[in-house]
Amino acid sequence: MNEFYDRRYDQKDFYWGVKPSAICYRILDLIPPDRGIKLLDIGCGEGRNAVFFAGKGYAVTAFDTSSVGVEKTKRLADKAQVQLDVFVADINEFRFSETFDVIFSTGVLQYIPMGIRSEILGNYRKFTSPNGIDALSVFVKKPFIAGAPDAESTSHSWISGELLTYYQDWRIEFTTEEIFDCMSSGIPHQHAISRVIARKEI
Repeated sequence: MNEFYDRRYDQKDFYWGVKPSAICYRILDLIPPDRGIKLLDIGCGEGRNAVFFAGKGYAVTAFDTSSVGVEKTKRLADKAQVQLDVFVADINEFRFSETFDVIFSTGVLQYIPMGIRSEILGNYRKFTSPNGIDALSVFVKKPFIAGAPDAESTSHSWISGELLTYYQDWRIEFTTEEIFDCMSSGIPHQHAISRVIARKEI
């Protein structure tokens, strides 16, 4: 998978652009960065969301499987004059050993096979601080939406509502499922995505 994304990111322009995901603004409202809030961006790609959060005052840690993406994240952070800690790691192998106030990921969880989802999401839950939030988005399979032209063979299907099942005992601050248009490959296509923001009130 890292070679696949290295090829995507090995260009002057940013494959996903540099504007943050709209869900980032909900996180600003739900847990403002006013007391050294620690945020982890899982699968940061080329850094658009990680750099946005760092610019707003969060203490950001980020990782991605692509070394090219990580280097572009560093360059984007330098350009924005913000500090963050970013490194190369595989979502299926990396396990947290420190607590974060916000665990964030968008468009990455589809790389987690069914058999290890409970373990990985359990790791996220364990290392979310009390009153912290997990803000996660994952592509879901719909029979009426064709596969993306730039889809990878390493992705695994999720279904509607599946992400919520991992947070049934947390406060659900926000959840939605939406269909959006995408031009990431240069060819118009659509995705269905499920988004959940859950708060650890334990």
